[in-house]
Amino acid sequence: NWCFPPGRRVQSSKLGPAPPRLLTEEEFQLQGEVETRKALAELRSFCKSPEFSAWTTVSRIQSPKRFADFVGGASHVTPSEVSAHEREFGLESLSIDEELFEEDDEDDEEEENISDSSGG
Repeated sequence: NWCFPPGRRVQSSKLGPAPPRLLTEEEFQLQGEVETRKALAELRSFCKSPEFSAWTTVSRIQSPKRFADFVGGASHVTPSEVSAHEREFGLESLSIDEELFEEDDEDDEEEENISDSSGG
């Protein structure tokens, strides 16, 4: 307390911590891939551990063979699931989203022009 004048202490507490840096699109994608691989490896490891009840799990899932393949190291998604995801969330969907946003922007501009011309 004796090192800092009271006014300076209040000022620094008002500023607070610096906001976190936002990720770029590439950093976001990379982090998602890295964390997904890490989580899948942890899941495989747990499924191979003695604490894991394989029979209980296998009795509850639709595709026990696919699950066993995953635990053995196979991919967690099938090629058809990958292509379905690409169709829904890939570059095609990005261009559709951009078109939708452009239409929304045009609608907003038209509404602004209408309100401006009506004297509002």
